[in-house]
Amino acid sequence: MELKRVVITGLGAVTPIGNNVADFWAALCSGSNGAGKITRFDCEKFKVHIACEVKNFNPLDHFEYKESRKLDLYSQFGIVAASEAVEDSGINQDNADLDEVGVIFASGIGGLTSFNDEVSDFGRGDGTPHFSPFVIPKLLPDIAAGHISMKYGFRGVNYGIVAACASSAIAIADAFNYIRFGKASVIVTGGSEAAVCEAGIGGFEAMKALCSTHNDDPLTASRPFDAERAGFVMGEGAGALVIEELEHALARGAKIYGEIIGVGFSGDAYHITAPHPEGIGARLSMQRAIDDAKISLEDVGHINTHGTSTPMGDASEVLAIKQVFGDYAPKIAINSIKSMTGHLLGGAGAIEAIATALTIKNDIVPPTINHFTDDPAFEGLDFTFGKAKERHLDYAISNAFGFGGHNVSIVFKRY
Repeated sequence: MELKRVVITGLGAVTPIGNNVADFWAALCSGSNGAGKITRFDCEKFKVHIACEVKNFNPLDHFEYKESRKLDLYSQFGIVAASEAVEDSGINQDNADLDEVGVIFASGIGGLTSFNDEVSDFGRGDGTPHFSPFVIPKLLPDIAAGHISMKYGFRGVNYGIVAACASSAIAIADAFNYIRFGKASVIVTGGSEAAVCEAGIGGFEAMKALCSTHNDDPLTASRPFDAERAGFVMGEGAGALVIEELEHALARGAKIYGEIIGVGFSGDAYHITAPHPEGIGARLSMQRAIDDAKISLEDVGHINTHGTSTPMGDASEVLAIKQVFGDYAPKIAINSIKSMTGHLLGGAGAIEAIATALTIKNDIVPPTINHFTDDPAFEGLDFTFGKAKERHLDYAISNAFGFGGHNVSIVFKRY
């Protein structure tokens, strides 16, 4: 069968460094940092006191009070990001069949903050059940997709993806496959997360996944590919993309940010949280994405890495890049925007997909900040340390990997 071409026609973002796409992109290019002391709860008894929180987000700027009470913060972030993307795309009932507009929207954890608060309140009581009637809908990881579809009357494919930190990238890849195989014309996709709460910080802290050594200097805590990296910094927020079949987009005169041309999936089959030390899963996902896109290794000019700032994660991904690209690897501009945004967990792949698309469109590779000490194992690669780099790009890859060994790579192309 003839595959359809898939383009990006709308973008939306709520992030620790900007609550819309324009501010997010400007902050990335300038090397701005979203880290600071946790304000969402009293963290003094925790080992970790820092996170990359979304700033200046007032739900009442976007929702009626009663509506806001029915939505977990992760859904609020997701709906706001999706709203920006839909408005940016110009999709409406006059230029699209709403029966054919879908929503595939992800979260790695879902309404953890609501669950945290409800259980805490119950635990402080005498055991008498007194739960909000909205607590179950608020915590479901798929519910943001439902809210987005209901807001706009989109009646096409509708579901959520749960694949830990790969969730929103897999949602984008699924949406891409739906459209290129002719099963949809337009899909709103991406993901959201809001896990800066006692359960989120405490749980990841107990796993020793978070950086706990820079509480007094949060701006330097997330340092991907640095020899002294010591864990990731929790982030929060959402990213949304409207992706569309090319001819449908052209027929309605849509602006086009770029094209998605290939995806690759793999499983580590190794460990519930640790990546394969030999980079097998990351290697397979990147190679499969390149093969799916039908491009050569030398076409790839940029990789937006998963780059979490964890000792094992960064090492595994770099090894995989060297295995896939061999002698060509040093010519690729590599970066990790998690050095600025922290790790948005299930929302990370979405904001990184946005960053990758804008990198190609604008010929600017945002930097990897917070590099202090070279890691000898990473010698010879270009990590775009320190400041943004101007570079003409036609193709780029965005990687996302999640607990459970879930891996996905997406190939973007200049349009």
